[in-house]
This record gives sequence, structure tokens and C-alpha cells, in this order.
Amino acid sequence: MRTFLAAVFLATSSVWASPISEWMAKAPAERGPVPDVALTKEEAGELRDQLGTEVLADLASQRADEVKNMSITIGDKTMKWLEKEFGHAAAGKRSLWISLHGGGTGPAAMNDQQWQNQIRLYKLKEGIYIAPRAPDNAWNMWHLGYMDPLFDRLITDMIATRGVDPNRVFIMGYSAGGDGVWQLAPRLADRFAAAAMMAGHPGDASLLPLRNLPFAIFVGGNDAAYNRNKLDEEKGKELDELEKADEGGYEHMVRVYKGLPHWMNGKDAEAVPWMAKHTRNPWPKKVIWVQDDVTHDRFYWLEIPADKAKVGEKIIATVSGNTIALEGDVPAGCKLNLSDALVDLDAEVTVTVNGKSKFSGMAKRTPETIIHSLKNLPDPSRCAFAVVQLN
Repeated sequence: MRTFLAAVFLATSSVWASPISEWMAKAPAERGPVPDVALTKEEAGELRDQLGTEVLADLASQRADEVKNMSITIGDKTMKWLEKEFGHAAAGKRSLWISLHGGGTGPAAMNDQQWQNQIRLYKLKEGIYIAPRAPDNAWNMWHLGYMDPLFDRLITDMIATRGVDPNRVFIMGYSAGGDGVWQLAPRLADRFAAAAMMAGHPGDASLLPLRNLPFAIFVGGNDAAYNRNKLDEEKGKELDELEKADEGGYEHMVRVYKGLPHWMNGKDAEAVPWMAKHTRNPWPKKVIWVQDDVTHDRFYWLEIPADKAKVGEKIIATVSGNTIALEGDVPAGCKLNLSDALVDLDAEVTVTVNGKSKFSGMAKRTPETIIHSLKNLPDPSRCAFAVVQLN
């Protein structure tokens, strides 16, 4: 009787199995071309989860040595790091804390000393705490253009090999490291759950891309070198105004410690529990993207051709129901990477650009989109199911 029922079940399953289910059931080496089919929401989720696991497992194997050696090299730049681990969390649930040392232009020994100090500055309840060593000994060592891919690779390595939750990655930095946070947090806001700047100089940093990134500012009231105290306090007031004008955006905290100099006697450690409360939302309904002097071709679910990224240009993207409104400097070829976490992909999607209709129709979930998304951004929580490209 059991044999008969099993045979009936298998026969029924084979009749009703979808092409993508049959493709997924095969070993990766035996799959062949991916079926050209539209996916249901459930199928897309299953495909993302399975392929995401496979992609990260492959990366874990490829990146094992550089994680073991605590050293990443891209081109002619190498970034080493020190690390400590606190508490216990299940694989896939660990948090990652990237803490940038001070120093700047000067001998390597000076920056080495600051690096060794940085690993001792903060303690966590849970998480992997990393103090990277800047590849160069320069005043702007943390926000030179080659740093962005180094940090992106470090984060991906930790997701793949150490079970880090991609929605629980934090960045912080002291002095020159604080300078770096001012610049990197807006550029890489879509990678972090929260950021904290300690005793740094804001320079020309734009606050607008911080709309979805909780941001903390800490500075000594007497830290007058380069007007750090005044400028950091002014930036805090700018965030106050941005938060008032944009409901749900620009969460922040500001501490100007009266009477304290550049060294804040450890008071800035209050950043850690404040940051730990936050989890990244990889699919925010409103995105403000301003191109820095180090340009990017992707920010959250927005993507543009790399050769169209120009310094200072701004895109504001807002989702209301199934309508996506883009305003500002939207280039030809702009791509919207979509998920059911952002819109209802079982209904028509409407896209407007500066008030003009540019797309109205179904955005189909496809295996090709999921594979391409995971290949280019191995972060399953940000995996796109469908794409709308604007011409």
C-alpha cells in the first residue's frame, strides 16, 4: 500500500512540478540553461534562497584564505585588519562592526599605533568587531576612491564566511576615522544598519543620502582644531531640520560633550547600544541618492549605467503603492531593481520621471533577474526579482 501511494505521489509531483522547481532540484553542474519562465512570488523566494546559499558557499571557499589572513588586496591596495568577537549569535544572525582608526598624514608607525588602539576602544554585547588598517598614510586615507570596493569586499567576506547578517553591519570611526565615516556613510548608506562619527571633520559630505541610515555624531565641546566642534554641531542641526521635513527619515543622535577635547574619555561608547538597536531596511520606500566625488552606479534598488554617474547629481525615488516616482537627474538606462518587499509584483507597476509617465505594466519575476542580481550583489536580502529599465 505504501509503495502504491508513493508511486502515485511521485507521478503527481512530476506532473505538477514547475520547470524552475525541476531545474533547482538538479545539482548545479547538471542544471543547464535556466528556464525562461515567469515566477510566482513563492518560486522567486525559493530560488533566491537556494541560489543565495550556493553563491555564498562558493564565496566562502574562494575567500577563506584572505579572511584567515585578515588581509584583502584589490589591485595594488591591501587592507589588513584586527578583530575581536563578542557574545554568541547563530550563523546568519551575527552583527559586524567596522571601526576606523585615526592618524593621517605621517609615518606608518603613527597610524599603526592608532590602529592598535582602535581595536581596544569599544566593547559589544554581540558581534564581530573589526579594526581595519588604512592602506595609505594620508589625511583622507579612509575615503579615497579605492576604499569603497575594499569595504564592500570585506562585508561580503564576512557574510559568506562568518555568518554575518547583511542587515546588521555597522560603521564607526574616530578622528581621521571619523572623517572617513562622514564621507563613506553617505556613499555606502545602503550597506549599513547605522553609523557613528567620533571627533571627525565633515568636509564636503552631503547629508541627504543618510535618509535611511541612522547616524550619530560625537565631538568634544573643546575640540576646536579645524573647527571640528562647531562644524559637527552644525551638521547635527542640519539633521534636525532634515528629520523634521521628512517623516520617517534621518534618525540621528548628537552629543557635543562640553569641556572635553579631542579625546572624549570614552563617553562616545554610548554609540554602541544606540547603533545596535537598528537593522538595515534594504528596500526603503524613499531613497535620496547624491553622487559624491567617488561615484557609484547602484544605491539601494536604484541602478544607473556606470558611465552616467556624475558628481553632484541627485535622484529622489519615492514609492507609493505600486507607483514609483523618480525626480532629479535621472539618466537614460536607469534601472529599477524590484522586489515584493518594495512593490506588489502581481499587479501593474507605474513609473514616472519628473512627472512624466515612463512605464506602466507588469514587471515579471524571472530566474535570470535573480541570478544576475546575486552574481553582481551577493546579498540575498537585496536580491531583485524583477527589473524595469527606463530608456
